[in-house]
Amino acid sequence: MLQDDSALRALLRQCRCVAVVGAKDRPGSPVDGVGRYLLRAGLTVYPVHPVRKTVWGLIAYPSLADVPGAIDIVDLFRAPEHCPAHAREVAALAVSPKIFWMQSGIASPEARAILAGRPITVVEDRCLMVEHQRLLA
Repeated sequence: MLQDDSALRALLRQCRCVAVVGAKDRPGSPVDGVGRYLLRAGLTVYPVHPVRKTVWGLIAYPSLADVPGAIDIVDLFRAPEHCPAHAREVAALAVSPKIFWMQSGIASPEARAILAGRPITVVEDRCLMVEHQRLLA
């Protein structure tokens, strides 16, 4: 788990591609605001949703395994009980993301344990948009 602002800042500077799990473009929703911010910030965003075909005018992928490029950050907008399954999905990827990010209000000791020992930083209960603005603005 990452605690140090300078380490998080350095890590975020290395990240260009974000998979947003639970992506929806419903105006006013937290995931919509964060997704649109990430796009405006110049990041490559891969919406991940099992049913939606497009989000933010982008192709949506049914799972992380379906995303066509390398992922630097997996940004979760899912309830805590779903996080372990996503952690297992991340653990199965051929190329590990740098960060497994659980948004504000989301924490999962089980997901953290699944990813322990892997070269993946786990962030819990923090908003990626807020931290990105704060550390990289």
